[in-house]
Amino acid sequence: MKNKILILCLTLLTSVVFAQQKQVVTSIDKTKNKIGGEFQLTLKTSVDTTAKVAFPNPKNFGALEVIESYKVDTVKNGSRYDLIKKYGLTQFDSGRYMIPRVTILINNKPFFSDSLRVEVANVVVDTLKQKMYDIKPIAEVTSSKSWIWELLLALLVLGGIGAFVYWYLKIRQTKKIEEDLYKTPIEKATSLLNSLEKKQLWQKGEIKAYYSELTDIARTYIEEAIEIPAMESTTSELIEGLRKASLKKKMKLSQETIENLERVLKQADLVKFAKSKPLDFEITEDRKKIESAIVILDKSIPIVVQEQEESLLNEMQRQEQLRIQLKKKRKSRIITASAIVIGVVVALLTFFITTKGFTYVKDELFGNDSKELLEGEWVYSEYGNPAVIIETPKVLKRTDLTKLLPKESMALIKEMQSFRYGGLLDDFQLMVSTLKYKQEGEIDLSKAIEATIQMLESQGAQYMLVKQEEFDTKQGVKGMRAFGTFSRINTISKSSTKYYYEIILFNQEGGLQQITMQHEEGDTYANKILERILNSVELKKLGE
Repeated sequence: MKNKILILCLTLLTSVVFAQQKQVVTSIDKTKNKIGGEFQLTLKTSVDTTAKVAFPNPKNFGALEVIESYKVDTVKNGSRYDLIKKYGLTQFDSGRYMIPRVTILINNKPFFSDSLRVEVANVVVDTLKQKMYDIKPIAEVTSSKSWIWELLLALLVLGGIGAFVYWYLKIRQTKKIEEDLYKTPIEKATSLLNSLEKKQLWQKGEIKAYYSELTDIARTYIEEAIEIPAMESTTSELIEGLRKASLKKKMKLSQETIENLERVLKQADLVKFAKSKPLDFEITEDRKKIESAIVILDKSIPIVVQEQEESLLNEMQRQEQLRIQLKKKRKSRIITASAIVIGVVVALLTFFITTKGFTYVKDELFGNDSKELLEGEWVYSEYGNPAVIIETPKVLKRTDLTKLLPKESMALIKEMQSFRYGGLLDDFQLMVSTLKYKQEGEIDLSKAIEATIQMLESQGAQYMLVKQEEFDTKQGVKGMRAFGTFSRINTISKSSTKYYYEIILFNQEGGLQQITMQHEEGDTYANKILERILNSVELKKLGE
């Protein structure tokens, strides 16, 4: 009788479980099986002939895999129907497992099945027939230096990107500066001809490149100064357009000038397309003819005298354009500097992520609650009666749970104390509870663990994986340990989160001590917190 009251007390430690009318009967063909064996889970409900029933169709029941979902059997029972749904479940790892509750919809109203515990046993090996071998020694793994090459490659790529950006911006700035330096087409052509001579292309044997640049300078001047499409025209079209433009603009051009220009352009065509190789003196003469033709063309263009106001307006516009260009150059320098800074930051992040890991960098930059708890100042204190001596990252706060227990349960309890850190939905939660009874008696810790598991399920835990083993403190006090994982649906975001939990129970004459911890699975810092807490657990006996 006392064990039943204990189970009820533990179930109501943190929440009140509401009962509902039994609508679904849950059964299983066996509670113990070998690895890979089939458990046959049966769900049975009795409804009227007009009811609509929807059984679940999951891929897993907790840690057990559904290998077959059988068809629903319908049995007529007077004016009602008995609907029977069977599932074939299996597990390939030994241990004790919990089949969680599932939801059955009857006329769109949810009803729940019962949770069941099953055990999967190892296959017995005949050691007389199967030869046994010693455990192999630990193999040394040579450290890999591949991360160094990855870091060098990342820095090389970043450097290449930065160099390309700088080169592109530098080319654009140089081009704009050159455009600002030349006020007239004749100045531009003269400067480019001088630059071409300094390159000494034809002296180095690059005759084709020399004639290409030479004729491009002449064509560019004609297109900008006389306003005819010289760059996209053939030699014949260019000469024909030049003659028409000279008549239209009343340019005083001699036939000799046009013929000299035409002769050089045709010579360039032969060099570029027919691989012709003119002599050195011919190259020098062609360069002089192009320079002379450009000067004569520029002098033959009629000069239009503009009004003073129009000239002033053009000068103001030019100054405004220069101001805008200077502003753009300043902005370009800022962008270049920003790109370099970003590149350095990215390189540093890449280095630390490669050497330390992404999680380390993320936690150092943005912080981690579990990491702060682990590295903070811990507290060594006693809680409850009989006392639990434990080291925790924060002081546990007292919480009153006596109001949640019924009067008949409180009549058997002399004293109950509970202390906790973290709320129900926090990533890390720790609770220490102690019970002291008026009468002494032996307490079944396995049933107490089952009651605690049912309490977690009532709080929304799903797909619980449960394993049990004995637990010893450093002083040799024996207790029971239950651990595993479960999933919980966040009521706000509707997302599912997987948690790891630990339940430690100790039974003393006339008293019970319980430690419950849970945290989000995969949190390495929380794992270290839990390990440190468990290593610090000490107990005081009644009367000490």
